[in-house]
Amino acid sequence: MKSLTKADYKLNYFNFENTNDKYLITNDLGRFLFIDKNDMKNIIEHNFNISENVLQLLEDNYFIYKDRDEFIEKASNELSKMKNYLNGGTKLHIFVLTTFCNLSCIYCQASAKNNVANCEANHKFMSKEIAKKAVDIALQSPSMNLTFEFQGGEPLANFEVLKYIVNYSRERNKELEKNICYSMVSNLTLLDEEMIDFILENNIGLSTSIDGPEAVHNVNRKYNKGNSLEITKSKIKQINNIANSSNIVQAIQTTSKFSLNYPKEIVDEYVSLGLKTIFVRPLTPMGYAAKYWGEFGYTADEYLNFYEKTLDYIIELALKGIRISEANAVIFLKKILNNDPINYMELRSPCGGAIGQLAYNYDGNIYTCDEGRMLAEMGDESFKLGNVFENNLKDLIKSPVCKTVAVSSCLEAIPGCEQCVYSPYCGVCPVCNYAQYGNLFAPNINSYRCRIYKGMLEILFKKINQNDENVIGIFHRWVE
Repeated sequence: MKSLTKADYKLNYFNFENTNDKYLITNDLGRFLFIDKNDMKNIIEHNFNISENVLQLLEDNYFIYKDRDEFIEKASNELSKMKNYLNGGTKLHIFVLTTFCNLSCIYCQASAKNNVANCEANHKFMSKEIAKKAVDIALQSPSMNLTFEFQGGEPLANFEVLKYIVNYSRERNKELEKNICYSMVSNLTLLDEEMIDFILENNIGLSTSIDGPEAVHNVNRKYNKGNSLEITKSKIKQINNIANSSNIVQAIQTTSKFSLNYPKEIVDEYVSLGLKTIFVRPLTPMGYAAKYWGEFGYTADEYLNFYEKTLDYIIELALKGIRISEANAVIFLKKILNNDPINYMELRSPCGGAIGQLAYNYDGNIYTCDEGRMLAEMGDESFKLGNVFENNLKDLIKSPVCKTVAVSSCLEAIPGCEQCVYSPYCGVCPVCNYAQYGNLFAPNINSYRCRIYKGMLEILFKKINQNDENVIGIFHRWVE
């Protein structure tokens, strides 16, 4: 048998980007390497007379190969692992219990109708009949691991139906034996001890919003009955005291233009509350936020400047032993460092619309995702899949809308995305593209959303390339 030499290596497809001193290369399997410029020149010219160490790294990470059949078998298995979320069925089921909310957040469409005095007239609430039908459809999913997420408006305003969904799904699940996790997105202001007891008894995860200190939070999240931040903080403390734990509530920070000057203060607010993770979320220019973008929006570069300062401060605190991480970074780093196919709906290809998540609206209409549902609130039902009274899960997945969303979010086939070095870790949202540009595809590869995700990844890869062992150690602890 012929002995294979360096000349027998073949090149797998990869994307690359110049990072000043080196080239970052990635492939469809999510593997990456930083390559010296001379080595990069040789690789592109199919000249593999380079160091054995570099050759081994290239081969181990599927950039080069010798035996075609062996490579295809191994690479196919790795790609299957990377895309394993496609085989599990729809796992996330969002129940929109009401449009009512008692806060007037500057970036939320619910604030347009939150006149408490006319609550019944202005807002809608999911009925138990609709809730029952929605649960029945959710339980048709072939996945054995489901998440039921309660949203609004403010879901606590329809707590009786929330309890009904939990109790009914638990009863139905006695025969199905699925693993159902429950979670709720709430501002917590309506929370009382009875609600807390039910939440703790049923292990319902809680996510709230902390946008920063009062100078930011109370501007972003206005409450006509008092200090929005102080009330939220008091509810977190109440829950922690009853549960005898500080890990019950998670929080999201939504960035407005009023946040941009307070990166350290925002992080300090989280640390003071004992929160271990901060999700530094950019605004999405759709619906109500798009209408008033000039009042509280910003450019992608302004957000990225804020994000990098925030991340740097979080790393600084983590290096001092303070347990704090940034959620976007954790999601990206799990993909980058662990090759973990983390099932985050916005950062997968195709996206999670319908095949990964469904949103059941208060009126029984079913949408591809929460963004599709929010677009319907603005009068556009382009992403409606069906209705709980007329359709089953099979109908929804076979819907042309479901297929369209899947096709339009495959990064591997989107011009610009398919050649981007960050493509293995990224994702697109057809709903956001449609809302912002009137097209399922963004008009250019440097659209607002693209620029933000690409910018976040540039920041993280820059830190990885700097190879500071202390920072890399922090990153590995975040993704353990």
